Amino acid sequence: MQDKQNVTPRIMIGAPNGRSGKTMVSVGLCALLHKNGLSVQPFKKGPDYIDASWLTAASGKACRNLDAYLMSKDVIISNFCKSSLGNDFALIEGNMGLYDGFDGGEEGSSAHLARVLKTPVVLVVNTARMTRSIAALIKGYMDFEAGTNVTGVILNNVAGPRHEKKLSDAVERYCKIPVLGCIPRNQALAIHERHLGLVPFQEASSGTIGIERILRTIEKHLDIESLISIAKSAQGLPISHSTTQQRPKVSVRIGVMMDHAFHFYYPENLEALEQEGAELVLIDAIHDDKLEAIDGLYIGGGFPELYMSKLQLNETLRVQIATSIEDGLPVYAECGGLIYLCDRIVIDGVPYTGVGAIPSSVEFFTKPQAHGYSKLEVKYENPFYPVGMQIYGHEFHYSRLTCAKGLHCALELTRGQGIDGKMDGIVYRNVFASYTHIHASGTSSWAKSFVSVASRNKGIGKSAFEQESPREVGHG
Repeated sequence: MQDKQNVTPRIMIGAPNGRSGKTMVSVGLCALLHKNGLSVQPFKKGPDYIDASWLTAASGKACRNLDAYLMSKDVIISNFCKSSLGNDFALIEGNMGLYDGFDGGEEGSSAHLARVLKTPVVLVVNTARMTRSIAALIKGYMDFEAGTNVTGVILNNVAGPRHEKKLSDAVERYCKIPVLGCIPRNQALAIHERHLGLVPFQEASSGTIGIERILRTIEKHLDIESLISIAKSAQGLPISHSTTQQRPKVSVRIGVMMDHAFHFYYPENLEALEQEGAELVLIDAIHDDKLEAIDGLYIGGGFPELYMSKLQLNETLRVQIATSIEDGLPVYAECGGLIYLCDRIVIDGVPYTGVGAIPSSVEFFTKPQAHGYSKLEVKYENPFYPVGMQIYGHEFHYSRLTCAKGLHCALELTRGQGIDGKMDGIVYRNVFASYTHIHASGTSSWAKSFVSVASRNKGIGKSAFEQESPREVGHG
C-alpha cells in the first residue's frame, strides 16, 4: 500500500563528463546549506566511497550510495525516501557523464537515476576554451533522453567577465534555462586526486580547510535561492507503507576496522549488521594493540598500502588476529582487508608483513588490475553465502595476488577480475576474503549470515562448517 509522498526538495548535480567540477559543487552546496542551518542528506550515484566521504564531511550526514547495478529500482527509491524524508534538502551527486550507463546502454546512468527519482538535474560544465558552443552541448544534453529534466547550468572554470557574458548569453538564448552560477578558474579549489578519484576526506590533512574554501566560492558565485527553487519543483515520490522494524537485542559483537587504512564501508552495511543484532566495536588497526572480545571481524576496503609500515609495526594486533582466525573467528574482508590478511605485501619492491592468515603475497602495480562491476556465483561452501547465490558487486584495485597456489575460493566470476580472473572469495576456516565489495541493500542475506556465523562461534569457537572441496586457484 502506498499512502504518502516524499516531497523533499532535491537536485542532482550532473555533468557532460568526469572532472567537470561535480564534486566541488556538490561539496560546496552541502557545506553552505548545512552552515545556513538546513538539514542536507547527500547521496552519491554509483559505488564510490571517496566522493561520499567528502559529502559526509560537508553535510554532517552519512552520504548514501544509489546504484542500479548493486540494487533494484524499488530498493533505490526505498533507500532514497527513507534517508531523505524529514530533511530540508537532498543532493545527489552523479558520476561520469550524465548519460554514461552500463555497457553502453541508458540503464545505470546518472540520467536514469534522476528519472527514477523524479529529480531535476543541474549540469556543471567545464567551460575552458569554449564560448557559444556551450549552447549546443547543453541543448544536446537536455534533449538526448526524454524525461531527463535538465533545469539549470553551472559554468565552471570561467576565464573572466567577458568569457562569462558570452557563455551566459548563449545558454539563455538557445537553451532557455538559467545559468545558476559562474565559478572562476581557480586551481586552489581542486580537491587533491589519486588514482582515478579524490583522496578520501579521512586522509586529507587540510580537508576541512578545503571544504571551507569551496563553501566561500559557492556562496559568492552561485544563485542559491534559484537552485533551492529548482529543488522544490521536484515531483513527489511514493513511499511504500511498511511496519517499523524494532532492532533486536544485541546477540553478538562484531569488530569493524575503522581507521586511516580501512574506512570503505557503506552505512547500510553497518546498519544491516546492527539490525540483525550486532553490536559494532570499532578497531584501529594502526594504533590498537589488542583485539577486544568480539564474535566476528569485518575488515573493509581502503588504502592499506599507504600505511603498511605502521600496520606492520603493530605486530601484537596482527598476531592476535591470526591466532583468533585459527581458533575459528569469523572474518569478512573486502579488498584492503584481503590484502591485510595475506602473508606478504610488496609495495615498490619493498616487502611488508601482513596478518598471515592467507598464504599468499600481494604485489602493487602502477596500473589498475581491476576496475568496475562484478558478477559472481557461489560455487562452494563458505561461512557467509549459500551455494548457488548470485552476487553483484564492484572492485577497484591496483594489486593482485602472487605466489597464491592452493587457495580455496568459493565464488566463480562471470564478470570482473577477482583473484585470478576466474574466482574470488578466499575461504579459510571462518574467513571469507575477496576483492569484491558488496552493498547490503543488494545482497540482503549478507548481514543475517554474518551475525548467524558469529553467533555460532561466540567466544571464538571452532569452525562452524566443513569445507566441501572449494576450487583451488593459483598463480605461477
